[in-house]
Amino acid sequence: MYDGVFHGTYNNQGGPRGGEELISTNWVMGMASRTAGPGQLTLTGMMSAEPATVGPQGYRELFQVGESYQFLPIIDHQHPHDLLMQAAAIWRLPLDEKTHITFAGAPVGEPALGPVAFMHRRSAAENPAAPLGHHTFDSTHIAMGVITAAVDRGPWTWEGSIFQSTEPDENRWDLVDFGPLDSWSARVWYEPSSRWQLQASTGYLAHPERLEFQSVYRTTASASWLGSGAHGYTAVTAMVGHNRKSLDGGFTALLAEATHRYNAWSVYGRAETLQVETLVLQTGTAFHSHTMPTPKDVVSAGTAGLVRDLPSWHRFEIGFGGDVTFYAVPDALRPYYGSSPVSAHVFVRVRPPAGHMGRMWNMRMARPLTGM
Repeated sequence: MYDGVFHGTYNNQGGPRGGEELISTNWVMGMASRTAGPGQLTLTGMMSAEPATVGPQGYRELFQVGESYQFLPIIDHQHPHDLLMQAAAIWRLPLDEKTHITFAGAPVGEPALGPVAFMHRRSAAENPAAPLGHHTFDSTHIAMGVITAAVDRGPWTWEGSIFQSTEPDENRWDLVDFGPLDSWSARVWYEPSSRWQLQASTGYLAHPERLEFQSVYRTTASASWLGSGAHGYTAVTAMVGHNRKSLDGGFTALLAEATHRYNAWSVYGRAETLQVETLVLQTGTAFHSHTMPTPKDVVSAGTAGLVRDLPSWHRFEIGFGGDVTFYAVPDALRPYYGSSPVSAHVFVRVRPPAGHMGRMWNMRMARPLTGM
């Protein structure tokens, strides 16, 4: 089984902090599975050329914060993914007719924390940009050193992981950033049918940001729905996430997104609102105090997009599309971003031919062959 996507994008971010650029977000993933003893062994690998196609600081995205570059926080940019995004081995064993136990290990992988990562969500399939709440929801989809155990019975799955939570360093070309397995997570899934996928998770991340010497307790919950028919599908996801930092208090994010495909046309949208660290966005530097509360404000963004697919070429799926994003900017940030910046993407999207098992929608590491 394999999948991937290439977005070649003209990115225009509006307002005083904006700018324009030509970039590509992309990834490719492969999976192989076979019987091994009493169970099923699955190997997965995922890679991205983003270190070359979006540059070391990443692509422009207003109000985005996360990771660091040259000893400063990355702001108003979404960082590039590492060359190696995942390399994992998963062994799933039957305990009885309805119950299985899974063991997974990865030098680079995904712990049991948060919803399905945005690049695998069908509800975000056409959107070329990461959510602004990425570092509240699903930023651990690339973690160094992951060990996971899971038990599934019927529609329920219970998972737990230990892992290294420190974000990847700015050298995106190296394969693994070694460190101690100092963090943990737990997650439960409920999937009553092929239409519904619900999860709740919590975890402890030991100083995930390289410029912040504080830990994070992350809690998330999400619900995804899929309706499909002869002419296409409709996929919807809603989620909430909360990061409670050891020094700076709590930060909450809410997101709802959807993609509707009918024949060759797809429309998509995303709405999110989140609490941001005001001084980090104002100054571009990290701010922490043991005596003063961290200033925070609420930013909201709404995106609407449209994609038109061309007739397939050698089974490659090629589409042209674009979107526009509007923002609600708090008073404290208006001198820096303006009162109503508008951002837009225009892009070509290419997917490789789908394998006989279909595309890797809504996949997660410890149960890779049962995603919907």
